[in-house]
Amino acid sequence: MVLEINDAGEGPSYRPNNQSDMVRTLRRTTSYVDDDQDNIFVGYQDVVETLLAELLKAEPRRSVISIYGMGGLGKTTLARNLYISPNIVNRFHTLAWICVSQEYNTMDLLRNIIKSIKGCTKETLDLLEKMTERDLEIYLRDLLKEPKYLVVVDDLWHREAWESLKRAFPDSKNGSRVVITTRKEDVAERADNKGFVYRLRFLSQEESWDLFCRKLLDVQAMVSAMERLAKDMVDRCGGLPLAIVVLSGLLSHKRGFEEWQKVKDHLWQHIKDNSIEISYILSLSYNDLPTALKKCFLYFGIIPEDHEVHVDHILWLWMAEGFIPTGEEIMEDVAEGFLNELIRRSLIQVVRTFWEKISKCRIHDLLRDLAVQKALEVNFFDIYDPRKHSISSLCLRHAIHSQGQRYLALDLSNLKLRSLMFLDPDFLNMGPIKFRNVFQHLYVLYLEMRVDNMSIVPDAIGSLYDLKFLRLRAIHCDQWKDVDPVDLVNLRELSMHDITKTYSLNNISSLKNLSSLKLLCKDCESFPALEFLYSCQKLHKLWLQGRIEKLPLSDQFPNSIIMMILSSSELTEDPMPTLGMLPNLRNLDLFRAYGGKEITCSDNSFSQLEILRLDCLENLERWHLATSAMPHIKGFAISHCPKLHEIPERMKDVETLKRDRLN
Repeated sequence: MVLEINDAGEGPSYRPNNQSDMVRTLRRTTSYVDDDQDNIFVGYQDVVETLLAELLKAEPRRSVISIYGMGGLGKTTLARNLYISPNIVNRFHTLAWICVSQEYNTMDLLRNIIKSIKGCTKETLDLLEKMTERDLEIYLRDLLKEPKYLVVVDDLWHREAWESLKRAFPDSKNGSRVVITTRKEDVAERADNKGFVYRLRFLSQEESWDLFCRKLLDVQAMVSAMERLAKDMVDRCGGLPLAIVVLSGLLSHKRGFEEWQKVKDHLWQHIKDNSIEISYILSLSYNDLPTALKKCFLYFGIIPEDHEVHVDHILWLWMAEGFIPTGEEIMEDVAEGFLNELIRRSLIQVVRTFWEKISKCRIHDLLRDLAVQKALEVNFFDIYDPRKHSISSLCLRHAIHSQGQRYLALDLSNLKLRSLMFLDPDFLNMGPIKFRNVFQHLYVLYLEMRVDNMSIVPDAIGSLYDLKFLRLRAIHCDQWKDVDPVDLVNLRELSMHDITKTYSLNNISSLKNLSSLKLLCKDCESFPALEFLYSCQKLHKLWLQGRIEKLPLSDQFPNSIIMMILSSSELTEDPMPTLGMLPNLRNLDLFRAYGGKEITCSDNSFSQLEILRLDCLENLERWHLATSAMPHIKGFAISHCPKLHEIPERMKDVETLKRDRLN
């Protein structure tokens, strides 16, 4: 039996008259998320300076800096801020970051370090798949032999994991460093006999209050009586940053003294040793969420521990699952508002931003543990356990993090699954399973497969009438021609890779509800004809990466397109006259898309455009912008356009956007 996630714990501030009111409230209060991840370090400046000095000191030996402390102190955030510090970026020639977690695979860790250094080109991925563990270790040592490197090994739980990795980190006596974060003192102490071990301290009372106030949405509304209540609660957080920011996020959505007093009364029931258990603060914040947001939060528990999440993916998964209410607002905007609200409450952390919007996020381990616990209580989802070779038959959602082939060996005949997510990097194919019978009611199918000649796409995918989200990665794109999508009427997002000019993409025209389409050509390949795009009349987001021999005319694009990215298009004709006629285009990104010297934006063109990014247009010399073009432009970014010495006068008053960055 699937239990309901009910509204019992919702706070008064989220009991609107109807669902539309709630959506409008969330959209109004969460339209933009401030970059406040650094707030946590106001009290840790001494820590940052100490660790920076240790990383940069004139010690040629490859040394290990170990940071340890309990969960919620901010070890990962501290390491990330060190990692992106200009002092570090300018001193180390090679940087890499990996997350280890409790369950790890040494070969995957080695591959991830190599990909962090070399990138994820097809050639690199193909090469790594053929290597043994010993091959990977030798290859990584060779990569790190010459440059001065910094590798961050985040969330290390077991000494054995470090022992299996450290042989790949050579000591070339050039000042290279390895940073380890761990909750375990013995792991930190034994990583390097001559290394530097730092126990991350708790925040002082003053630092705790400062952090709380910085995260509070409306400090001015906190009258003296509320301030006294808050200080009592913050003091009981014991200087633990995660507890403080989650408490601040919770109280930000409570109005007035009485509401704050109720929170305090709840917390005081769970005081132990003069402090509040962090697990109760986290649970209280979860219980305060509206039902729709509870479901969105729980979904993060499906993601493997320490994984970074692409925002586009999580938003589309929410929409496919039916968590996002429909109404007057665009669903993507509502979903983005929901995510921003979870971030405001410090339940989700920002990892990366792009175009002033969040592109990657993550959930803290302790909050993920809460999501998994709450999900199991209501049969929201289950994660396959290969050790017990079991998974709940009561849940509508199954996630597989490892040994996907064994999962398929289970008796799945009586299940009525709505979501199936293969997040197993070693998963090869769906095998001979009777796909149509077992998974016929799927809303979500997420396949992350290893690159392999034997990988297959089940031909019955085309008959999944209810399917709204389909992700097929690291498989051969030409298999799409064998999938008849005639019944995929509800599919809303599609991503395809390794396209060549010989492929036919015409059957995409059958996907009448498609809203997001990402097509990536194989290296140095051209797209086949793109006329099929016109049939996708609900398409909002279009990403085309690869050579386009001739851009379709404006009337061959659907009018519904809101966001477009053209990458490595190598167009020879100015694309602006065509793109400028798209009536609803708001965001446009041109990256190595055009090789000409001029672009012209004529009168009345780009009538809705708000964001423009021009990147790596190396021959561009002149930009002509008519007086009435781009009337709603809010921001733009120009980079790596060396011959463009002057921008239109009117654009000089428009905000210059920051480039993609880690937070």
